[in-house]
Amino acid sequence: MVERDKNFAVLRERDTITWHPPFEDQLLDDPDDHGFWAITSYDDLIEVTKRHEDFLSGPGILMESLPADFVEAGQSIIGMDPPRHTQLRRLVASAFTPKQMRRIDDMIRRNATGAVDNLLAKAEAGGGQTDFVAECAELLPMNNIADMIGVPDADRKEAMLQLKIATSWDDPEVAGDTKEKVLMAMFGALTYTHGLANRLAAERRENPTGDLLSGLANAEVDGQRLTDHEIGAFYVLLTIAGNDTTRQSIAHGLKALTDNPDQRAWLLEDLEGRMPAAVEEFVRWATPIVTFRRTASRDLEFRGQQITKGDKVVMFYSSANRDERRIERADQLDLSRKPNPHITFGGGGIHHCLGNQLARTQVRSLMTELLSRAPQITSGPAEYTPSNFFNIVKRLPCTPNPA
Repeated sequence: MVERDKNFAVLRERDTITWHPPFEDQLLDDPDDHGFWAITSYDDLIEVTKRHEDFLSGPGILMESLPADFVEAGQSIIGMDPPRHTQLRRLVASAFTPKQMRRIDDMIRRNATGAVDNLLAKAEAGGGQTDFVAECAELLPMNNIADMIGVPDADRKEAMLQLKIATSWDDPEVAGDTKEKVLMAMFGALTYTHGLANRLAAERRENPTGDLLSGLANAEVDGQRLTDHEIGAFYVLLTIAGNDTTRQSIAHGLKALTDNPDQRAWLLEDLEGRMPAAVEEFVRWATPIVTFRRTASRDLEFRGQQITKGDKVVMFYSSANRDERRIERADQLDLSRKPNPHITFGGGGIHHCLGNQLARTQVRSLMTELLSRAPQITSGPAEYTPSNFFNIVKRLPCTPNPA
């Protein structure tokens, strides 16, 4: 990642946007894909984000061109443009009531305790070491989202497996070693997840239980309700975004604390009081979502470059969060950074992350619980999953209580 950050710095120094050919080894061959414009600076990314009329989300948010059915089934409101986006976001937001959020806060604290319990037990059984991702970082968001939705215990293991396929389809170990296998695995993951969401939504319409899916299944704004397909697509979005943003921030956060012992020492001096600021730096440092794509709705000029209707415009959040012109000492971890104007959850506009407070709460709860009970926990080298969308830590060996 050091080499990647150096390359982004070179692009930012050009003080404009840059054109690049299609990247190699795409999942599908697209004869109409001639390349993309790279948005690497902080200010340019914010402007593209806010100009949703010029830069569309509907054609897809991934760098790759995927089948329309995949886009429709897996991206929900982040892959939509007004007016449909406006209507569905209002419906979804109506399910996130203050009562629902209070219930979620208590649940997150319980699950954070359970995740750290599991980590310490697995480390003790493993001679002092274990995998931080599998035994802690992914458990918290997985159980939180399942509890929020109301996924039965009997379905959770399979739901988690299908989630991994949906987020790690670039990894041959997860989705397969040929394009055909990957496509079939992705199709299977979306089919399973939509089926589960639709089954549960039907149950909640008959017998609401007070969970988030009950809110989604029965939400009504101006006489409109979400269809089963819309609920299924949002469930896919929630499970992917709600899991990976938190999981990657926590995993990258532990690696950062190991590499920066002075920052750990500062945080431990006042764990509760300093954790909110530290969370902002953890999510900036991790930048779990590396890119989002837009598509030009018309011919236009941007930063002195002529963009043609239909061109792919790719925003590189991992570059913008390292832009020294807006974030001082951006290549340094500073848990005390205030203000911290990172754009991990978006640069404003209509697609700003609806679950940003949920993600912050999860990271804060887990890191507080972890450092309270294993303050000197250290990690080994991280193993990453190749991806142009997520910044995935696949495995992270750790020693909770080093000698």
